[in-house]
Amino acid sequence: MTAADEHAERFILLRPLLFTIAYEITGSTTESDDVLQDSYLRWAQVDLADVHDTKSYLARLVTRQALNTLRADARRREDYVGPWLPEPLLLDEQDPSADVVLAESVSMAMLVLLETLSPDERAVFVLREVFGFDYDEIASAVDKSVPAVRQVAHRAREHVHARRKRFTPVDPAQNARIATEFMAAAAGGDVQMVMSMLAPDVVWTADSGGKASAARRPVIGADKVARAVVGLVSKGMQVPDVRVELVTCNAAPAIAIYVADYLEGLFTVEIIDGTITNFYAMRNPDKLAAAATVRKISRS
Repeated sequence: MTAADEHAERFILLRPLLFTIAYEITGSTTESDDVLQDSYLRWAQVDLADVHDTKSYLARLVTRQALNTLRADARRREDYVGPWLPEPLLLDEQDPSADVVLAESVSMAMLVLLETLSPDERAVFVLREVFGFDYDEIASAVDKSVPAVRQVAHRAREHVHARRKRFTPVDPAQNARIATEFMAAAAGGDVQMVMSMLAPDVVWTADSGGKASAARRPVIGADKVARAVVGLVSKGMQVPDVRVELVTCNAAPAIAIYVADYLEGLFTVEIIDGTITNFYAMRNPDKLAAAATVRKISRS
């Protein structure tokens, strides 16, 4: 095996893990692909004789590239039109319930929460709480001392736990059933049935980037959200060549709406204790284009 072949083999073996690290730090599948491409070009120049732990080395390399990307992107997100949501992550046939930590870490709710952390806090939290790297490895990745990393980790953990106090393990079958029943009720124009499936303080957050029709502010409350959803779905069903599919997005049920073969909207549903608590509506065509690729994620 040539050195180039060995570089490629090691990288490909760990690609699901490396992609997941990049995605959880950046919140973007597109940027994560770029991070991995840049990281591989750097990796290809490394003398493998100097690499004692491939996983740790590549995780460090990807973390640094992802942090550079996140910092460079800060201004663009500040100037973004309307709410900013992470790019949707369509998964392969992985069972979201098989790894509850992974499922929670890529959920839209968690990724939105991670947006409130500083770049360093986000990277340290992800590497420690999701992937279980030790403090020495994390310190090397974020270019800080071990004591400093411990402080950052504690601060980030407290911040996250204060805002995300509990996570109910995913029941894919139940959640898929609820999402299917919800779509049937919305398509039938049954506002009362739709309302009965929503939490009283349910929130609808739409990301359009100013490039599609969508609410510029979150819509809050069962009555408002129910009427908005029923109006959107029933109106959409009247458009020729509309197709609605239930997919798995960010380890949760999501409703994909196509016009012909073009993805017009992707609506991820958060369900807690059998009740819909949040809708994350992706309408930005740029982010929807990235959602066409099915991904594989991993914590190992």
